[in-house]
Amino acid sequence: MAEAGGKRWTPPPNVTNTLSGTAGAALQAGVVHGGVHFHHDPPPSPVVPRQLLAAPAHFTNRDGEAAELDDALARSLHGGERMVTVLSGPGGVGKTALALHWAHRTRDRFHDGQLYVDLAGFSGDQPVPPDEALGLFLRSLGVPPGRVPVELVEQAALYRSLTADKALLVLLDNAFSAAQVRPLIPGSATSAVVVTSRSRLTGLVADGARLVDIGPLTASSSVRLLDRAVGGTRVSEEQDRARALVVMCGGLPIAVRVAAARLAARPRWSVKRVVAELSDERGRLSVLSPSHELSVQTTFDLSYRALHPSAAALYRRLALHPGHDFGSSIALSVLDDGAGAALEELVEGSLVEEIKEDRYRFHDLLRLHAREKATAEDGDDERARTVRRIAEWYLAGAQAADRVVTPHRRRLPYEFADPPPVDVPSFTGSEAALAWLETERANLIATGREALAHGWPRLAWQLCDVLWPLLLHHKHYRDRLGIYECGVEAARRWGDRFAEADMLKRLGLACSTLRRFEEAEEHFLASEACANAIGDRRGAIDAREGIALLRLDRGQLADAVARFGELVRDNRELGADRALALTLITFGRTLAKVGRAAEALAALREADELMAALPEPDPYNSARVTVAQAEVHLGADEVRLAAEVGHRALQAMRQLGSDHGMAQAHEVLAEAAHRSGSADGAAEHWQQALRLLTKIGSSRAAHVEQRLRALEPPTGG
Repeated sequence: MAEAGGKRWTPPPNVTNTLSGTAGAALQAGVVHGGVHFHHDPPPSPVVPRQLLAAPAHFTNRDGEAAELDDALARSLHGGERMVTVLSGPGGVGKTALALHWAHRTRDRFHDGQLYVDLAGFSGDQPVPPDEALGLFLRSLGVPPGRVPVELVEQAALYRSLTADKALLVLLDNAFSAAQVRPLIPGSATSAVVVTSRSRLTGLVADGARLVDIGPLTASSSVRLLDRAVGGTRVSEEQDRARALVVMCGGLPIAVRVAAARLAARPRWSVKRVVAELSDERGRLSVLSPSHELSVQTTFDLSYRALHPSAAALYRRLALHPGHDFGSSIALSVLDDGAGAALEELVEGSLVEEIKEDRYRFHDLLRLHAREKATAEDGDDERARTVRRIAEWYLAGAQAADRVVTPHRRRLPYEFADPPPVDVPSFTGSEAALAWLETERANLIATGREALAHGWPRLAWQLCDVLWPLLLHHKHYRDRLGIYECGVEAARRWGDRFAEADMLKRLGLACSTLRRFEEAEEHFLASEACANAIGDRRGAIDAREGIALLRLDRGQLADAVARFGELVRDNRELGADRALALTLITFGRTLAKVGRAAEALAALREADELMAALPEPDPYNSARVTVAQAEVHLGADEVRLAAEVGHRALQAMRQLGSDHGMAQAHEVLAEAAHRSGSADGAAEHWQQALRLLTKIGSSRAAHVEQRLRALEPPTGG
């Protein structure tokens, strides 16, 4: 068993290791780009997650299986051990419906919330790795994206710690293997885990799991489901034929629902009519039906043939979407006319599921069915055209977000196919742009890989490149490595040395952040070589700046100072004012670390002047200059100046809404007040810094809290 997408997933070893301090330190390092360290941790996520999908409509019977779940929960509460129950059975048998029905009925017992993830174990694509699912859970439990560990063993350790005293209900849907599930089991005896899978997952028995087999519905339960879904009296008036219909459906709830949708859509049809049509399909049976009398394939074929031509075309094309879920704009991108009505027809016919507002997905069997139809009815060129239009729509949307979030960076142009993408999102601010990139992150990554597999390296590179603003602000360290590796491969297949140099530099920055210093240096050197080969001095300087930052990260301050000095000279010769200003910020802070405060302030003054003279303002980096100046004055024990400049920095960061920048300014002001003998003033600024750092989940919160506690009470207090 246990293969999906032609590949066997193997879990990393030592899943139960504890959190590594080294990797934790790496996560605190932040993202580095163009000589600047960014620390943009977003506000913490809600810590009481409510992630269950909606309770299934027309849920029928399953009283025996629900009783087993009730018994498992009762035994867990009585015995003081967490509940782990695996619901196993064939695809489409209703495992998820049962799990959701029971979860909604019992959710009030789990006051710390409910976690849900579709592990995509049998969707025809690669199963969701446990580290990706753990990342989702950790963020849902309040861990900011930038603080989620990279390695699975560290994620698992943090997850166990966070859930040790919680009462959580965890629903792991469509699991592939015991190894995929095991890291997702919380560390609390008051939590409950329900797993659905087509495999029995006997490996979880050692973890105390109870295995519950879910078989097809009985004929009477299937007829009751059919009656509720169709409505009216047609089913009750044709009980014998309704019974024949559900037997042909093999007792699979999904097949019964599709047949019911067929009847509901044709109010003048009899049940006999549908039975007759199903009977005509006996020559096309497949092994997907447990009864072997009529397959789910045949049932889907019947619904497919009833679609209008535009809806049938959309059904086939949407199945080629690389990711697991999609928005309605994807329908517009692959169908020229009537996409909205066609998508609604698919939803009404139970061929596509609307999982939340304007978000859709296929049931895994239906996706396979639709892909088979695409292979049978559409030529290679048409299928390739569909995938390219999907990929270019994602690229256009991500480009719009990129231009809002990071307007200053260098980009390579891309010429879209004709017709260009339609219904592309637009954004009024960085928050909305980043939210869209986060929502579509998995789709963008999957689409980039799909583009490379189709032999479109330029498009694949663009899809990797355009993720930069998301990776800058939301970190996603593990994704970043895969994205940039794909980008390097795409650039090499494309044959564009500039693109290769740029992506190698980013790969080096990612490795440096993860403290994989030797790999980072190799990538920086390769980037510099590519840039030199095409005479791109700007690119070569960027690569060398990566090496200088690497020296700074490794504590090699003298070497870092020398390298930044050379970069300042080169940027000055090149006339690259913005790049020079950014380098001067890092150079100034590095000089301050070696006690050269006067030179540091001179470098920062020049950076400030250059930023002020830019044709397009860069308020955030201008504010960063002011914060750095305040820090240098404080380091030189120029307390009055540090306070004066610190207040200017605080005002600038407050106008930008930068919690991290405001916290930095408050720290400077707190220390300045403390050195001036104002314990009350110091306490006020430390408290503000602590509030902001806690809000964004910064690791510096512990340091600030320690400083606050160390303050002596005011005289006479």
